[in-house]
Amino acid sequence: MYSIMLSLNKRQLYVSKDSQIIRNYPIGIGKTATPTPIGSYEIISKVPNPGGVFGVMWLGLSIPGYGIHGTNNPQSIGRQVSKGCIRMLNKDVLELARIIPTGTSVTIRS
Repeated sequence: MYSIMLSLNKRQLYVSKDSQIIRNYPIGIGKTATPTPIGSYEIISKVPNPGGVFGVMWLGLSIPGYGIHGTNNPQSIGRQVSKGCIRMLNKDVLELARIIPTGTSVTIRS
C-alpha cells in the first residue's frame, strides 16, 4: 500500500510503500496568505495535461480546489509561491502519478 507525506517546512514530498520511503521529491508550497492546508487527504483524481500553470499532471486531493501538480515555472520549487497547492517538477509529478493509484492517502504536515 502506498502513502504520501508532505513536510511543508522541509518542502519535501515522501512516497512510502508498506511504510518504507521509496521516493522523495522537492516541492513548492502555498504562500503565507494562501497556505497549503495541513491535514489528511487522499488522491481522488489524475488529470494529464491540465493546462496553464498546472504543468503536465494534476493529482486532485480530497479537499476541493487543492492538488499536487506540475509547474511551468521550475524555479518555484522549494519556495512558498502557490495559492495552496503543492507544486512539483513536471518530470517528478509524472513519475509520482505512475507510482501511486487514486485513493492513496496524503498527509500534509508543517
